[in-house]
Amino acid sequence: MKRILMGIGAAAGMVALTACGAAGAATQPSAGSAGTAGTAGGAGAAAARVPATSTPRCTTADLAVSLGKPAGKSDAPGQFDVPLTYRNTSDHTCGLYGVPGVDLAGPDDATFGPVYHLPRENNGVKYNEVPAGTTASATITVLTPSEGGASWTPTQLKTIPPGQTQALTADWPADLPVLRQDAATHPGTYVNGILADPA
Repeated sequence: MKRILMGIGAAAGMVALTACGAAGAATQPSAGSAGTAGTAGGAGAAAARVPATSTPRCTTADLAVSLGKPAGKSDAPGQFDVPLTYRNTSDHTCGLYGVPGVDLAGPDDATFGPVYHLPRENNGVKYNEVPAGTTASATITVLTPSEGGASWTPTQLKTIPPGQTQALTADWPADLPVLRQDAATHPGTYVNGILADPA
């Protein structure tokens, strides 16, 4: 009888230990569940960076482009900012944000050829809507040649709005030469991101 009771006690103890072990295991997150939580958090963070809107991007067909008057930069002699303005000529609101593509076309330079592909500086607004008939602008920062240096003056600007593949064109100011720095790491001529124009 004593042996039977001892056997029952031992079996009960094993059941209790097994139950405790199972409870302990349930509170330990597996590597898989931790990874899933991390992935979900990452996806949520990425989703937060994407504009939560159904407004489509402005297409090239929605826009007209123009260049404003160059303005000298007080903190950088020889550099000018040229407004690159996009007008929404459609009958609907569209989204215009990011950095446009810009090529300057002109005479055939002996070293670099007739086209200057400008680098992009992603420093504009993260999202921007442009109602019909209104505008948004980027800025082209231009470094002009030093006095007596080699001079190259574009005749035309070609720009591709962000997210598009077709270009718009505008005449380049005839009195604004550009220093060609096609191979430079940090050239003084580049295109900035789009900003919302004042209402």
